[in-house]
Amino acid sequence: MRAESPISPPLVAWGNAWLSGHVGLDEAVDQVEKLSGPALVGSLPLRRYLAELRVDGLSELRLALPAPGDPLGLSGPPAFNAAALEAGEAVIAVLGDRTLGLLPSPDVRGSSYAGVLFAVHESGPPRADLPSLAEAERELTTSMLAATEALAEVGGPLQGHPGRLERVNGALAPGYPARAHRVSALASRLSAALLAADDRGLTASQIATRSVALRTLDSAVRRALVSAHHAIFEPR
Repeated sequence: MRAESPISPPLVAWGNAWLSGHVGLDEAVDQVEKLSGPALVGSLPLRRYLAELRVDGLSELRLALPAPGDPLGLSGPPAFNAAALEAGEAVIAVLGDRTLGLLPSPDVRGSSYAGVLFAVHESGPPRADLPSLAEAERELTTSMLAATEALAEVGGPLQGHPGRLERVNGALAPGYPARAHRVSALASRLSAALLAADDRGLTASQIATRSVALRTLDSAVRRALVSAHHAIFEPR
């Protein structure tokens, strides 16, 4: 994933905890804004926008973490897919038979105001081909072991920038199953490792080996994060 501090995952986690009755709207928005600063959707505060969506039939928030060649969580239209790919993240709001896509961008005004601004797009229906949490956990474990073996001879992904680990927050919200918390935490730690990957001092062959391993692991990490953030609605 490209974004170092994506806000879409916490919005999905806390928004779904609210929609499933585990927290109130005020708590959910407060938790999101602790990370993002003031959040607006168009000209509306996030709190008001979510309340209005709820009246309109909002039943679930879904997470998209696309990467080039892998539109994970996206189902069109093309203009929205392209914008979400550029952002590296999106939130899909499910309202009955229609969906809306929310794309975040920094909202900085002068030297004292820093928040996030969500733009609203029409989006396609929720993807039905995303892995279950159990499938995503197995894929993540397999990819992690394969990447560890491949990287053993060329240097692990934490080489160079360990300080960047602090920028990734994979905490879920109340109401999620323990397995989802575990998978999200592991995937978040691995996403931090991917951000810290550094090719300095490696040969061309080592870089090629490393790139394949990290690309496979990146795909598994993103799929695990998406599945974990949807798991609150999976049958127990």
